[in-house]
Amino acid sequence: MLLALAAMFLMAGCRQDMQNQPKFIPLRSNTFFPDQRSARYPVSGTVPRLEDATMDAEQLDPSSYFLTGKHGPAFGNELPFPLTRDVMDRGEQRFNIYCSPCHARIGDGNGMIVQRGYKHPPSFHQERLRNAPVGYFFDIMSNGLGAMPDYASQIKPADRWAIAAYIRALQMSQHATEADVAPADRNKLNVPQENEIKIPATSTTSPTAMQPQGGVKP
Repeated sequence: MLLALAAMFLMAGCRQDMQNQPKFIPLRSNTFFPDQRSARYPVSGTVPRLEDATMDAEQLDPSSYFLTGKHGPAFGNELPFPLTRDVMDRGEQRFNIYCSPCHARIGDGNGMIVQRGYKHPPSFHQERLRNAPVGYFFDIMSNGLGAMPDYASQIKPADRWAIAAYIRALQMSQHATEADVAPADRNKLNVPQENEIKIPATSTTSPTAMQPQGGVKP
């Protein structure tokens, strides 16, 4: 009996649960590799399992322009892919979903959440942000800034770039001049809108005259 108990205690002492197994904790350093990173790049030729299947090997690099918005330490001022109408439409859709609650649909920072007490973000139409490179907006969406959280997990990289392009369009919409309009379209600027109501400048209409027929209830 005593030998059986001794054997049971001996076997229990040899038990090793899964949490004790050798492993790499994400983002922890590892001295085994020269760069001391436990997280490794995919093996060359690996097929990426990504939501956006159009990403190529260069875009998978965490330091690439597509994923940082930077050329080295400097923000870039171009999109990493051609700007098309579909890209702009996608940017508008994603902006209205994720950004407009704080930044408002025109980008002035007076969204519904702000009107209910959240910290007021800067307007996209101030000179500092009008002159900011497009890569700057991508970086802020990716990493957050101040009271704004990052949206890297909610919005995929291609959509963040589309939003950045749409922000630039919003800025142009609020500060465009007639010279920015194509010559073929300038003649449309002063065309009266259909069903537009015109009130004569010399109108003598008074509040009393605007009252409903029959007078006012006592």
